[in-house]
Amino acid sequence: MTKLRVLAAMSGGVDSAVAAARAAQAGHDVTGVHLALSRNPSSYRTGARGCCTLEDARDARRAADVIGIPFYVWDLAERFRDDVVRDFVDEYARGNTPNPCLRCNEKIKFAAVLDRAVALGFDAVCTGHHARLDPALPAPGPRRLVRSVDGGKDQSYVLAVLTSQQLERAMFPLGGITKDQVRQEAADRGLAVAAKPDSHDVCFIADGDTRKFLRGHLGSAPGAIVEPDGTVVGGHDGSYGFTVGQRRGLGLSKPAPDGRPRYVLDIEPVTNTVTVGPAEGLDVLEIEAARPVWSGCAPPSGPVECLVQLRAHGEPQPATCEPVTGEDGDILRIRLHQPARGVARGQAAVLYEGQTVLGSATITGASQTCAAR
Repeated sequence: MTKLRVLAAMSGGVDSAVAAARAAQAGHDVTGVHLALSRNPSSYRTGARGCCTLEDARDARRAADVIGIPFYVWDLAERFRDDVVRDFVDEYARGNTPNPCLRCNEKIKFAAVLDRAVALGFDAVCTGHHARLDPALPAPGPRRLVRSVDGGKDQSYVLAVLTSQQLERAMFPLGGITKDQVRQEAADRGLAVAAKPDSHDVCFIADGDTRKFLRGHLGSAPGAIVEPDGTVVGGHDGSYGFTVGQRRGLGLSKPAPDGRPRYVLDIEPVTNTVTVGPAEGLDVLEIEAARPVWSGCAPPSGPVECLVQLRAHGEPQPATCEPVTGEDGDILRIRLHQPARGVARGQAAVLYEGQTVLGSATITGASQTCAAR
């Protein structure tokens, strides 16, 4: 087996610790690195909902000691603020619903970290993501991103933004086992993080209150909540506090005439208006997405039949996808075979061929009817 120099990104959680241990056990020359992503990590309380606490850094160091690998901390707080946190705030201000985990993978773990790792002579970056690569390193040749065997923990959706070149230097040792098996293996290896709870929500919002976080950055911006015909049914302090498909927390002043629940159908940041309506108003058949990345195949020259996943924990559904050239560059036009609900601008549309990722793009618009061809 070819011995590789591997940089293992260690968040302080159980997944990244076991991934690093597996890479070392496979005979690779592994160095652990914890990414310091918060400018003021001491302000993030113990038990925070993310992975950016001082406690996490200490857990990562202890795991590296048990594994027996060198360990360092890299300060990427400024890069993280500019590429992930600022993008998160800006996207909400535009009426979109971004996925910061996807952006972190794209801009931090497999751009800033990978670039530095290659400059330092490393062959690959290893992470604890639940996904597979076919073929796995160190086998040569083009590599394709494949879903994890643990469907409930699969993270191929948030990795689908990676380019073929980035996948060539990626290592995901956990894609072939379940989360329960990861925890058991951590316990067997004597890793103290074996029973540590998973991080969840947005890592840089310690208390999980996204609306409060955005208000602190964007301020109060009162506006109207209206029905599709323009009837005002409520007000808000900022349209950034809503997302398409949302039902709870709308603060409406009066119920719908038919008594049915109402959902957020659209967010218009220019007029600061939130439109609400019945569930069927969320149905879409056609989606447009920008900045396509093709990591599992060459850019197709025409329509492709595939499966598309429209949010991190959504169900894949059949669709016809066609790359076209628009006024602002290449876009992806997706025609669903059956309507989907709650499709939000800013989320990723990830295309699959069975379990294998073909590519991804960022959703910029959706409509209830397919445009005439």
